Amino acid sequence: MITDTFDRRTIAKMDLALERACLLLPTCGEKHSARRIIAGKIIECANRGETSLSRLTEVGYAAAIKLSASAQAVREKEAAN
Repeated sequence: MITDTFDRRTIAKMDLALERACLLLPTCGEKHSARRIIAGKIIECANRGETSLSRLTEVGYAAAIKLSASAQAVREKEAAN
């Protein structure tokens, strides 16, 4: 469980980084699965010992941008068909 791995302060920073990153997601679609993917990337970062809020947020933003770009590409492909 995540609470066994990280202290409360780190978990709070991870949660804030996730919330900030999810602000970049579109409001429709598979937001829950996107949050899980972003959270996974943030956890990977913290597991490497990179636990500053700025680094966790940066990793979260990168994951959100990648997911948004992938979703946009799928929408464009569907619209073209």
